[in-house]
Amino acid sequence: MTSHDPETSPRRAARAEAERLATAALTLPAVFDERAPAEQAPTRGRRRGRIGAFDAAAPGPRGIRRFSPVLLRRRLVVVVAAVIVVAGCAVAIGAAASGGVPGPAPDAVDHLSGPPPVADDGIPVPQLAAVAATATPCDDPAFTAALASGDDAATIAAAGGGEAFRAAVASGIAPCVSLSDPNREWLVVNKQRPYDPVDYQPGDLVMPANVRALEDSAVRAPAAAALTSLVKAASDAGVGEIGYLSAYRSYTTQKSTYAGRVAVGGVAEADRESARPGFSEHQSGMAVDIVPCNGSCRTLDDVAGSPQGAWVREHAWEYGFITRYAEGRESVSGYEPEAWHLRYIGPELARAYHEGGFTTLEEFFGLPAAPTY
Repeated sequence: MTSHDPETSPRRAARAEAERLATAALTLPAVFDERAPAEQAPTRGRRRGRIGAFDAAAPGPRGIRRFSPVLLRRRLVVVVAAVIVVAGCAVAIGAAASGGVPGPAPDAVDHLSGPPPVADDGIPVPQLAAVAATATPCDDPAFTAALASGDDAATIAAAGGGEAFRAAVASGIAPCVSLSDPNREWLVVNKQRPYDPVDYQPGDLVMPANVRALEDSAVRAPAAAALTSLVKAASDAGVGEIGYLSAYRSYTTQKSTYAGRVAVGGVAEADRESARPGFSEHQSGMAVDIVPCNGSCRTLDDVAGSPQGAWVREHAWEYGFITRYAEGRESVSGYEPEAWHLRYIGPELARAYHEGGFTTLEEFFGLPAAPTY
């Protein structure tokens, strides 16, 4: 910016002009007419007019006009007003030339209200802080490594436990976890979610040790070990023996089972009690239908009212099992309540299921209800 010479600035020029006008007003060459009142009366040949008009014929130095007091006062008022206007303009011009606006004295700023003054460099641009993206287990190398290894327990542990795993999957921030993988403990099969492939068969089926089986029906290894522990704990608690009627069913077996139900009660009734082939939890190898045994074993319908059934409802989660089809949840799961149908999901997920008060896997993982095909 070019600096201003204080001697030639608009403020100094305006002030000088004001002083010049004031001086001129005070040094007007007019003199008051001191003649006697009688001599001041208007005569022929003299100019008459408004009060205060000058007298051209009045004696005085050559070329000098005499002014009346009234006219002189009026002209002084005009000159003073001009001085005030010129001085005001000088202040405004000086302020504009210096790039600022006159403001209150520094000690008066604290008493002003309204928005603060704008800085010389303009209104500051808001600074937006960066927000970190939501953490997802799928970005964690430890989690993805455990997931790729096929170790379900290690994968859930890497996510921070059963509830953390469940929350991540249900919220959708763990897209690397598939609820349709039939080899996983967190598999969800229902009337809207069939197996892929439809005739899937697990490769680690074994018979559980020290558990009475009414049919030659195996379960997957982790579920088999858990069932053995559950049966022993129930016996130790004094509630009696627990056996099982059916566990794994192949796609072919389920076709026969479902067809038999249709033949007895029709399709609608069969769909409430039995899954269509390719949609049954028994095909996963992680579902088992238990029965109470006291010397001899009773039927599936006897489980709900037995001591064994009551104990299972309270403690099955401790061994990784849940009651898959609970009372009053047919509108979500699609099936009538089955107190005998236990589904293995692993101890960590079963704990989260129990502590969270869930009654269906659909709600547990944030899936839509599946009451029909």
